[in-house]
Amino acid sequence: MFVKKTCCRWVVAAAVAWGAATVAVAQVGGAAAPATPVSPLAPAPVVPGAAVPAPAMPSTPTLQGPQRPSQPGEKPAAEGADSKAKDFPRGGVELPALQSTEFERFVREATGRSLPLFGYNLFSAGGFPALQNVPVSADYVIGPGDEVNLKVWGAVDADLRLPVDRNGQISIPRVGSMNVAGLRASQLEGALRAQIGRVYNNFQLSAALGQLRSIQIFVVGQARQPGTYTVSSLSTLVSALFDVGGPSATGSMRNIQLRRDGRIVSTLDMYRFISEGDKSADAKLLPGDVIVIPPAGPRVALTGATDSPAIYELAGAEEPLGKLLSYAGRTNVLTTPQKVHIERVDATRAKAPRIVEDRALDAKGLQSTVRDGDVITLFRISPEFGNAVTLRGNVAAPLRYSWRPGMKVSDLIPERDALIVPDYYVRRNMLVQFESGRRVSDTRIQAEVKNLVEEINWDYAVVERLDPREIRSQLIPFNLAKAVINKDPANDLPLQPGDVVTVFGVNDLPIPVHKRSQYVRISGEINVPGVYQILPGETLDRLVVRAGGFSTNAYPYGMVFTRESTRQQQQRNLDQAIRRMQAEIASQASRAIQSVSTPEDNRLYVENYTRRDIVAKLQSLRASGRIALELSPESPAVPPVALEDGDEISVPPMPSFVGVFGAVTAETSFLHRYNFSVRDYLDRAGPTRDADFDSVSIVRADGTVESESSGGRGPFTWFGSSVLDRRVNPGDTVFVPEKFDKRSPYTRFIEGVKDWTTIFYQFGLGIAAIKVLRD
Repeated sequence: MFVKKTCCRWVVAAAVAWGAATVAVAQVGGAAAPATPVSPLAPAPVVPGAAVPAPAMPSTPTLQGPQRPSQPGEKPAAEGADSKAKDFPRGGVELPALQSTEFERFVREATGRSLPLFGYNLFSAGGFPALQNVPVSADYVIGPGDEVNLKVWGAVDADLRLPVDRNGQISIPRVGSMNVAGLRASQLEGALRAQIGRVYNNFQLSAALGQLRSIQIFVVGQARQPGTYTVSSLSTLVSALFDVGGPSATGSMRNIQLRRDGRIVSTLDMYRFISEGDKSADAKLLPGDVIVIPPAGPRVALTGATDSPAIYELAGAEEPLGKLLSYAGRTNVLTTPQKVHIERVDATRAKAPRIVEDRALDAKGLQSTVRDGDVITLFRISPEFGNAVTLRGNVAAPLRYSWRPGMKVSDLIPERDALIVPDYYVRRNMLVQFESGRRVSDTRIQAEVKNLVEEINWDYAVVERLDPREIRSQLIPFNLAKAVINKDPANDLPLQPGDVVTVFGVNDLPIPVHKRSQYVRISGEINVPGVYQILPGETLDRLVVRAGGFSTNAYPYGMVFTRESTRQQQQRNLDQAIRRMQAEIASQASRAIQSVSTPEDNRLYVENYTRRDIVAKLQSLRASGRIALELSPESPAVPPVALEDGDEISVPPMPSFVGVFGAVTAETSFLHRYNFSVRDYLDRAGPTRDADFDSVSIVRADGTVESESSGGRGPFTWFGSSVLDRRVNPGDTVFVPEKFDKRSPYTRFIEGVKDWTTIFYQFGLGIAAIKVLRD
């Protein structure tokens, strides 16, 4: 017998017999070669003109035959499967959104809340992984499309992947075909051992299922994505529902059917699976199975004091309330058992078909039934405390305390320490825990010392009480000091259950100034610098004495005294001037836009933008709040200025320089010379040609300003100016403005405010601010 093959593979037609084999080779050029008997382990002869096969191992025969290499990730398709079937839609494909149902819209109108459909979130995209690397059960039935992984060792070696063909057979090289369809996975090794044992002895083997076949199923009815699907042969009814996306918004979760050959194999209630983990109705799928999702049954809504507000489907026309609540988990401790509110639709009533029923969560209420269209509302318990009084406000422990008969305010606040807040001790301990290598500012220390304890309003506290007859709150005021410290019966009020006692701080209800604790900070060249509490009626001179007086290096004439109320007033003056300038700029800009025909108009148009820059610089400046003490440089006696809360006093050391700046060649500081006048320093600084000697000002170290307008004796001239001839003290600053005819931006600003003293006094900006404006 001769067989002709036109492909480039060598072909063996094996006639299998025990201990012998004959090989027929292809006819070449019309001549036939006689068949040659060969050993079962010998290599097949080479056909002339054909590819040369690799020689067999001489020691051990092999069952390895021609194998088609498996592609990475390849899954064998079912024999005859429809190429248009959907394959695992959950693999990254976004599911269509659930459409809102009529009952959902009805519930939203009735409750004002949008409630989800219970259980449908299980089928959200990515909610269930595909069946991969799942162990094959022992009772798995092998069929066409499966793959058998066979390993043989001993007298013969083999490592084979054998697909089951459409006839249910696998083909084992040098052994032959073998029918495996219908075998269970547990029977596979025994059947293979018997089949191979007919040809070889002294071998061992292991067999397992590799890639499993895919099967085709149908999903119909109210499914989210109905159609034909290709799923794993290990799939069950539950896993297939996850694969296909579950029911649609109108589909049932309580009555999902699996049909096979026209009969119902299983009916699945997903609520039992979700709430109890019951998979008893789950069933393995076979090719051609049909999953039917009927329309949803009766639905009810559960809202209010529940952890699982949702729309639920009933298994029948009615269902016990207790069963419905079991799907929602349970009623929590915050749900009142006294009342359940049910809004019901009664279709038998032609007029006003909606009715209301109230039930309790007792045994009878839980056994009562709910039906289609019901909206069930659970209520929270009352927040009222039955035996408590509440202490709040500026206290150590704002809590609710147990009430007892005869309880009074002094029982709730037994001593003054009960009013010290815990944060006080935390901040007090932290005041001395400075970071290594860092200096803590005096301002911060002062603020922390001052705010360690928010002062208590000892004159006024209240008891808030609910009048049960009129259902309104009433406030009962009392004197806290008399109640807690003196135990005064008129103020040590008796308390009732539900009372709220509030203790106020001075920031809550401001008290008279003489009753507040006030602090000032004194620093610099003072013997005992620090933060001091102001004594009643204390003045600046007395504070200096209490702080140990000035040090030997102090310069009292240059003492800086700042006050917050003064700073706020100065800042208001500055802000008002800025607003005036902005209005003038806007007005000039409007006129310039309307008329730019002349060079003067063009100049004003350009200068308007320069003035905007001046305004921007002014907005970045902040008033200092300094008060000029007008001290005498020879004998600077401290004036008796009344102190205010937050005042700051800084005493500098004795300076040795005098500053000169403005329209001078050398803006710098010069060594102070006794009896040197302004003229002497200007000679050294070198005034420019634009210097306005009629407007020279001296900013004294004590904060005062001297100029012609503030006390000159006549018109200034270079040789007769009263300001130019005045003596300059250490720490003073001489300022020489430019002439206005130069009309630089900052001089036009000064011209607008009329006088340099306005800058120093009304705005409280100081010399540094003038330098910013000129830059």
